[in-house]
Amino acid sequence: MRTGFPDFRLGSVLATSFTGTLSERHGNAVERIPTPQRLVDWLAVNGLAVDSCTTAQLELARALRESIHAAATAAAVQDALPASAVQVINDRSAQGRAAAILTPEGERRWRLGSASCVEDALGVIAADAISVIAGERDGKLALCASPTCQAAFFDTSQSRTRKWCDMNTCGNRQKKARFNANQRRNPRSAE
Repeated sequence: MRTGFPDFRLGSVLATSFTGTLSERHGNAVERIPTPQRLVDWLAVNGLAVDSCTTAQLELARALRESIHAAATAAAVQDALPASAVQVINDRSAQGRAAAILTPEGERRWRLGSASCVEDALGVIAADAISVIAGERDGKLALCASPTCQAAFFDTSQSRTRKWCDMNTCGNRQKKARFNANQRRNPRSAE
């Protein structure tokens, strides 16, 4: 992992993890893939290793990220999907070349060919977004309850009532803020 960059926020759903490469969208935004090499790093961490990335490919990736975020947000609040976002997701999905493979553990993984490029990896991410947004998986899209985040995430909890995109960041920050507010209101309760 390259130093000097914010850590990646990794989740179990590729598409929503990808949208998490830009966090705190309604606060002080944190760009986690600011350079082409950083996108290469993120793809490798997520099993989609490519050799290189150009600035133009990074811009394609960011356009896909924002399109997935817009479509997933609309789906989470049961609004109509933005046509422009759907078009970008479909275009990226159609232009990628990858094969789904079955692991010995019975899980699906994606395999990029030996000459794969960023567009092929983006095709996998777009295909994952399509399956999530189309409701093909067991779970539901939701928005993070943090007012500065509001990231779309895929809730696979048993009750489907998860509130935070990531408990270790947004959830803990909100719990800490609530605790501190309670302490200010009731200073004697800490004694």
